[in-house]
Amino acid sequence: MTRSALAILAVLCAALPVLPAQAGTVTICTAAADAVTGEMLRQEGACDTSVTSASTFKIAIALMGYDSGILTDEHTPEWPFRAGYPDWRPSWRAATDPARWMRESVVWYSQQITERLGEERFARYVAAFGYGNEDVSGDPGKANGLTRAWLSSSLKISPLGQLAFLGKVVRRELPVSARAHDMTQRLVDIGETPGGWHVYGKTGAGLPRRKDGTLKRGHAYGWFVGWAVRDGRTVVFARLIQDSERQSVPPGFRARDSVLAELFSGPGAL
Repeated sequence: MTRSALAILAVLCAALPVLPAQAGTVTICTAAADAVTGEMLRQEGACDTSVTSASTFKIAIALMGYDSGILTDEHTPEWPFRAGYPDWRPSWRAATDPARWMRESVVWYSQQITERLGEERFARYVAAFGYGNEDVSGDPGKANGLTRAWLSSSLKISPLGQLAFLGKVVRRELPVSARAHDMTQRLVDIGETPGGWHVYGKTGAGLPRRKDGTLKRGHAYGWFVGWAVRDGRTVVFARLIQDSERQSVPPGFRARDSVLAELFSGPGAL
């Protein structure tokens, strides 16, 4: 989302009443806390529910990539798309740099970073971050954790776990370089709302699995997580939704738009 689009969305949402949840979608949790003191500002729903981290994990991967030197800046390295890479979205079939990776949420670029890290270093970062359940084993029996753990697989996190991780990001308590923090923040910079909040965040979407391991299509989770700054105050937030039927707009986008409207722009804003 561009900054101009964010501003337009926020203006419209501020002018309208908050609508009920879209049919076929439930909000599992909305949580927000002061990033410095840890004071909970909003906690609604089952906020200890752990599910796939999906593309919200790109925040963690970016920190790893910049800290390790695999990533250099917003436009280096640029890697070409190759046949066989995940291409669920047409926009992924193109050369991609860090800025485009985060903007378009390109799965194969994440996998190129983690493959360059290697299994041991990747696992060490996840453990050092205290990220979710820290399980990077991947799908049972497939030894694919290095490239799949966060994609409807073994690595799970709750909304409260997201707040804990994001709080460490904001307070710069993670064992990575200052530059890794700086560059990651640039990649997830969404912009400023008319309400004066400068928002940084990442969407995510993933499917639950049945007991037999098959994906439960039509029941996607949607995430929007991040932090927002205004007048010297920083708030970390997470929203998790789930669909019970297929929707035309990806769930992560809907989670994002509702958070921007309700927490940072609308009449009930923080």
